[in-house]
Amino acid sequence: MPTLRLLFDWTLYRIALLLAAPLIPLRLLWRGRRERGYLVHWGERLALGPTPVTGALWIHAVSVGEMRAAQPLINALRDAHPDAPVLLTCMTPTGRATAEALYGDFARIVYLPYDYAGLMRRFMRRLQPRAGILMETELWPNLIHAAARAGVPLLLANARLSARSARGYARLPALTRACLERVAVVAAQTDADAARLAALGARTVAVVGNLKFDIAPPAAQLARGAAWRQRWGSRPVLLAASTREGEEAPLLRAFAEAAPVDVLLVLVPRHPQRFDAVADLVAAAGLSCQRRSALEGAALDPDTRVLLGDSLGELFAYYVACDVAFVGGSLQPLGGQNLIEAASVGRPVLVGPHTFNFEEATRLAIEAGAALRVGDAAELLANALKLLNDDSLRTRMGEAGLAYAARNCGAAARVAALIAPLLADSGTGRSRPGRPG
Repeated sequence: MPTLRLLFDWTLYRIALLLAAPLIPLRLLWRGRRERGYLVHWGERLALGPTPVTGALWIHAVSVGEMRAAQPLINALRDAHPDAPVLLTCMTPTGRATAEALYGDFARIVYLPYDYAGLMRRFMRRLQPRAGILMETELWPNLIHAAARAGVPLLLANARLSARSARGYARLPALTRACLERVAVVAAQTDADAARLAALGARTVAVVGNLKFDIAPPAAQLARGAAWRQRWGSRPVLLAASTREGEEAPLLRAFAEAAPVDVLLVLVPRHPQRFDAVADLVAAAGLSCQRRSALEGAALDPDTRVLLGDSLGELFAYYVACDVAFVGGSLQPLGGQNLIEAASVGRPVLVGPHTFNFEEATRLAIEAGAALRVGDAAELLANALKLLNDDSLRTRMGEAGLAYAARNCGAAARVAALIAPLLADSGTGRSRPGRPG
């Protein structure tokens, strides 16, 4: 029966891939209308083109958040294995741009092919990585199968799995189990993540904490944020960071109705393709607006109510420049974004009701007194204004955030220690033929 179930799950997955194949170029063209990066490097998505490197330590991070989370781990691995070449793969142009900015001076960076069996076999055959690290919870059946056949050990790093995601994977239980059984080590963020992953089939699971606690605020961004704040003057600054569709409009309405005119709202959408649409929302709310991209070297108009953060890779600078930070993706049922960065520079944090992607980190921040949870945009603005008017409360929350961030560091060293045996054993030519299961 387990074999029949695996065959059924595998067949469903292959049918889904076949149905999706004609849509892939259309999707790339569609997304390329707003993000030009989707229109280039198509060969890499098919495992074609020049071979950038062989025998590398390979890290796959889908997009911006995962690529940035990998930074302390990559630093630890380079310290431990200074002679190992580094290969980074991603799926999005913003992830690639982040990789180029953070690691472009030493790493080779390419798109990972789509999860078709032939493409993944070609990828493994051409690049021959020593070991692979999949950031967060990337369970791609053909990738995992091809790595197993090629004798490439895999580690799932910074692994998290919400109850909602676990239910999704459980719809194909045999295929999920076959994938997880072929991952050499799962480095889970929390006990709850570890339990869910083990229940789905992971064999070797270690609880190591969240790598995002180990991300050190870059000195250049700290200085940039301080310079911005000096130019903005003494106005109270509320930052809405990494906002998603459906969050900006109610926040802007609440801000227009209730915020004093001297309060500056800095609004930083999560996705760059939405910058123009969010600018339209600001105008529709009747609020004066300037763009960060137009302010280089220029002063902020004192009558400006909203500063639109239409720049990439500057989130730490925005956190440094604000008084209170709301972390988006949490007013809508999207799971939230990373609140650790705001806490790590001593800023009080507000989050909405939906933080299942950062469940443990949010719980610990709230318990530490570093963050407050709000129910909707009106409650968000009310709490933000309360904090802006209470210096002592802001200071207490900021200090609690610094302590919270420092207390939970150390995951990078623990994950690097788990990878060391895999690197020692790699290159032996061992392979595991056959389909997963």
